[in-house]
Amino acid sequence: MTVFNRSWRRPGALVTVAAASALGVGLFVAPAVAHTPAWAVTCSEVSVDLVNYTADKENTVTLTVDGKELLPTEKFGGEFHKKIELPKHTKELSLHLVVVDGSGNDGSLNDTKTAPVCEGEPEPSTTPPTEPTPTPSEAKPEPEPSKTTAAAEVPSSQPSPAGDDLAETGSSSTTPLIAGAAAVILVAGAGITWAARKRRAVGN
Repeated sequence: MTVFNRSWRRPGALVTVAAASALGVGLFVAPAVAHTPAWAVTCSEVSVDLVNYTADKENTVTLTVDGKELLPTEKFGGEFHKKIELPKHTKELSLHLVVVDGSGNDGSLNDTKTAPVCEGEPEPSTTPPTEPTPTPSEAKPEPEPSKTTAAAEVPSSQPSPAGDDLAETGSSSTTPLIAGAAAVILVAGAGITWAARKRRAVGN
C-alpha cells in the first residue's frame, strides 16, 4: 500500500508543480500584454486603439499634426477607440501621439508617424506662375496725339491778323452828337427861311 500511495503522490506533485509554473508564467506574461497602445495612419485618417488600461486611473491621450492639436488631451478609462479624419494636404504630415498611462505601467506611448499624400491630390508647385506674353495682335498700339490738339497747345508767335481792336458793330459813341447838330441846323434853316419870307411880305 505504501508503494501504491507513493506512486500516486508523485504524479500529483508533478501536476501541482506544473500548475504553479503555469500560473507563475501567466503572472509574468500578463503585465507585458496588459496595456496595448496601437495606432495606424493613412493618407486620410488616423485610428487610435488603446485597450487593457486601468479603468480607475487617469489615462490621457493627445494627438498633434505638424505641431497643431488634432486631438486635444482627452482622458479615458480602460479603453479608448477613435478615428480622426486628416485635413486635405499636398505634402506629408507629421503626426505625434502621446499616451500617458495613469497606473505608471508600460502603457505610456510617445510616437511619431507620417501621413502620406493621397493619390489624386495636386502636387505643390515649386515655380511661381508666369504671366503669358501678349502676341503682336493682342498688343494695343498707343494712340497718336491729335494734330489739332497739338496745334492748340503750341502758342503762336505771330500777332493776330485782326489786331487788338474789336470788330465794328455799326454804332459809335459820336452818333448822338451828329444827330443833335443836324437838328440844330434844320431849326436854324427853318428860322432863316421864316424871317426871309416875313421881310418880303413887309416890303410888298
